[in-house]
Amino acid sequence: MTHLAFFDLDNTLVDRRSALGDALTALCCSRGLSPDADQWLRNELADRATVNDFARLRDTFGLDTSAAELWQEYVDLMATTVTCRPDVLEGLARLRAARWTIGIVTNGAGDIQRAKLAATGLADLVDGVAVSGDLEIRKPDLRLFELAASRCGVSLADGGWMVGDNAAGDIGGGHQAGLRTIWLRGRPWPDGLPAAQHVVDDVTDAITILLTETE
Repeated sequence: MTHLAFFDLDNTLVDRRSALGDALTALCCSRGLSPDADQWLRNELADRATVNDFARLRDTFGLDTSAAELWQEYVDLMATTVTCRPDVLEGLARLRAARWTIGIVTNGAGDIQRAKLAATGLADLVDGVAVSGDLEIRKPDLRLFELAASRCGVSLADGGWMVGDNAAGDIGGGHQAGLRTIWLRGRPWPDGLPAAQHVVDDVTDAITILLTETE
């Protein structure tokens, strides 16, 4: 029997909020950006970031540096500052040892999400990755889940789980993909969205639930 678990990346497996603050502090220091530009970045990049954000930053504040250079520095800084806790890595290793197939389904640009996976060691613990930037679509679009399943060498028809902190994207998307779901409590729950099978406060609690499936 195939046991499949998809995980969201940002603020599920890794701490994006903390990494973002540290990366932007370093970027603004490196580029000598004004406090206004610093605050602009923190507001605009709070949920996600693309190279287009840095083109708008350049234009808004009259910077000489190209958007591509700013973006690459940001990607490098995020890879340096992002962390995945050792107990999370250990939990994923336990899932693999229990013969689970593990995938990542994440919104974001491909280069920055893969940089995070490589920097944290997560890349070595997953079977497939689907990033919204790969298809220019975002969760809860079913096609992103189908891409993840394909890259993991499995079929959504066989069922599985989706774990994440975004109710609409992760839990709603998981439902559409025919998956059972585990929600990391925190963000507001949208009206009309069916409940997740489980609600937890930490991704390690979700991993513990999954492990009981194979005991």
